Amino acid sequence: MASEKPIKFEWRLDIEVLVATIMAPSMVFMVSTALSVALPAIQRDLGATGTDLIWIVNAYSLLQAAFIFLSGSFGDHYGRKRVYLIGIVIFALSSFACATTDSADVLILARALQGVGSGLMITCSLAIVAAFFFHHRRSWAIGVWSGFTMLISGAGPILGGWLTEMGMWRLIFLINIPLSLVAIFILIIYVPESYDEEAPKELDISGTFLSTMALMLSGFFCIEGPRRGFDDPLVLLSGGAAVAILPIFIWIEGHSDHPMMPLNLFRSRTFTGANTLTLLLYGAMNSVLFFLPLNLIQVQGYSAAAVGLALLPMTVLMVALSFVMSRVFDRYGPRLPLIIGPVLISLSFVMLATLPPDSGQDSYWTTLFPAICLFGAGMGVTLAPLTTAVMASVDEHHAGMASGLNNTVSRSAQVLSIAVMGGIVLVLFKQNLLSDPSVTALPADARAFLSVESIKLAETALPADLTPTDRAQLQDVIRETFSGAINVIMWIAAGLSLLSGLLAALLIERELPFPE
Repeated sequence: MASEKPIKFEWRLDIEVLVATIMAPSMVFMVSTALSVALPAIQRDLGATGTDLIWIVNAYSLLQAAFIFLSGSFGDHYGRKRVYLIGIVIFALSSFACATTDSADVLILARALQGVGSGLMITCSLAIVAAFFFHHRRSWAIGVWSGFTMLISGAGPILGGWLTEMGMWRLIFLINIPLSLVAIFILIIYVPESYDEEAPKELDISGTFLSTMALMLSGFFCIEGPRRGFDDPLVLLSGGAAVAILPIFIWIEGHSDHPMMPLNLFRSRTFTGANTLTLLLYGAMNSVLFFLPLNLIQVQGYSAAAVGLALLPMTVLMVALSFVMSRVFDRYGPRLPLIIGPVLISLSFVMLATLPPDSGQDSYWTTLFPAICLFGAGMGVTLAPLTTAVMASVDEHHAGMASGLNNTVSRSAQVLSIAVMGGIVLVLFKQNLLSDPSVTALPADARAFLSVESIKLAETALPADLTPTDRAQLQDVIRETFSGAINVIMWIAAGLSLLSGLLAALLIERELPFPE
């Protein structure tokens, strides 16, 4: 089952290989985007807290970030098809656990396992495409892979919204089972195995372990701090350990013969700038995409299905502009689009931050639609030039390493941003709710009840002994307080996006010499 010999072109075999390599990653992207719309229903059905919601997303992203890097090395050493199959099996089994549990804690654990499976799948699926297709057909195949996964990812919020609206959010996970079986069947029958005989014999396990631990500990500090208190010994220990790991990690990477993050790559000003921009911009975008559906459903009164459709223009513009940005890149270089794109994204976040809490679905075309279009346009202008700038700033020998590192940075940005922004929302919501005049006027036991319940954010339960008028008034206060906390996140995200555009102007070269 060696793959070093060229494979004779057969149209049918090409299609089957593409189906096998597209189907499984598409499940990953679809679940991720569909879940953002389903989170309010999951919170309600499982009795999850705001902290639980953050862990449901971050447990997945953290393990995915770790295994995206490791899976490339595993596939090179032990066979890309073999590792890909293992990833699909893990993802399918954990999807079943996600769909059948009635516990938020079990869902978090199952999502972490999903992250492991998705990390193994994403890297190895592209590696199989690169090993099977040769020369000009490789770029065509990767284009097909990217196009289909992006389109399916864009359909995720619509499917997730519709299933949630029907009370069947569990099908978001269950649908992965038959798709996984089809992908496994095609892989076993039609796809040849492939290895990299020149891959380094050793893996940077220590570097990967330390970077994962630093992300996990910093995430625990930011997420659990508002619930346990930042003076809690476990919270303080996690924060201190995360800070202590950083210099150790840098020292190991600087002295390793096979580092996961070669420090010499950062001698390139553009490589450093592009990854810094990735960290800031992806952090801003992921925090907004986490909280925006919660705001639309729990505050603005959108239905889950309406949210999926409301976000569709963003995906359409992002996909459409991504296809034409290569020409802009060739003519103007990466700096201009990497300045314009983040500025557009920043403006869209400013528009989202100024949405009144009672705008609702009826005013979609005049309130949310312009902001979503601006967001999608900014992403479409930015994403392709950003990836190209990363790849063009290193030599071909380090291309795979640079791609894996940039992917790790983008997913680390998601973990950190949702943890930090989630912590800010939890703190702001509790403080502002308890200091509202309508709450301070309540009896002491009612205020204590709200203090405990505030960790559920918009789903905060009301004290039982309130009059109907007081209940309605307090429910409005909860909605407005939650909206106000999210608006702060939008302003922070706008600032991060604008800062990334300014850094692009300073660090990204106008023209990049593509290394031979």
